[in-house]
Amino acid sequence: MKATYWDIALAHAAFGMLGALAGGLLIVGALVWAVRLGIKARRHEPGPPRTHEQPTLPESGPVHESREMREPDEVPRAAEESERLTPYQMHSSGSKRSEKQERPRWESGSGPGPDGT
Repeated sequence: MKATYWDIALAHAAFGMLGALAGGLLIVGALVWAVRLGIKARRHEPGPPRTHEQPTLPESGPVHESREMREPDEVPRAAEESERLTPYQMHSSGSKRSEKQERPRWESGSGPGPDGT
């Protein structure tokens, strides 16, 4: 009688192993298909640009950074409280070019250290 229980238990384990094997093969097949589809799609894409197609510097030379002092740009007020501002009435950024363009400098003795540096 005990042999029958073992046969039934082993049969269930065998079905579980076959199910896991079939699921694994299905996943491997899906991954292989996805890779082949990606390779096929990649073949239809244009290749990288050639040397003469690369971007070049403008004739005037490299473009340099510009430094300027900025100050907050206030939001314009509506004429009446019930009136709403529309997007085209707003400014494009939250800051504007400052009238004073001198950069603040440290004065001697004003630093955080004991000797002012």
